[in-house]
Amino acid sequence: MSQTDNEDRFVSPTVGKKFWVKHAYDVLVETAGRYDAVITYSDLAEEVQRRSGLHTTAQLRNWVGDLLKMIAQANHLRGEPPLTSLVVHKQDGHVGAGYDEVLRLAGRAPIPDEDERENHAAAARLECYRRWSDDVPADAQPTLVTRARPTRTSTATRTSSGRAPAPGHPPSRSREERRGSICPTCFMEMPVAGPCPNCA
Repeated sequence: MSQTDNEDRFVSPTVGKKFWVKHAYDVLVETAGRYDAVITYSDLAEEVQRRSGLHTTAQLRNWVGDLLKMIAQANHLRGEPPLTSLVVHKQDGHVGAGYDEVLRLAGRAPIPDEDERENHAAAARLECYRRWSDDVPADAQPTLVTRARPTRTSTATRTSSGRAPAPGHPPSRSREERRGSICPTCFMEMPVAGPCPNCA
């Protein structure tokens, strides 16, 4: 039985990268088209697999760096700003070690100081926004990403009214979490109701 074009297939990263690179470029240009937007490594990997219909079971860290290296090389050959500056870690909003390829292509040595590398990446992101976005303020300055901003709103983070919480504000709790008091004898937290189980 032959597969149709709309069926997803699983491939090795070596095969997939040849197809994913075009989709990665498109996703990053779309990201650059929204001023101050970034994308996480995992979101980029998920999107290129979805768009191509080619998936892999290989761990992300084993292939996404090579994919971004190909993007950096394409940007360099075309005289474009480095789109890889838009790809950040979800935990801290920093570019990865693979950003050194952008520096190498520009004839620079890797930047060992993390803050300096982040400042360089922030300036590169601003170049990307100016190239591909129509809404960059005239006085825009490079900005650091403290944490990756979500690209879509999860239904789990919606408020009871159905609206997403304001950016940077966690959803409000309907009631305060109750904690037990501290036992004066053994200094362990007691249950909310009842005596200390350690001392009873």
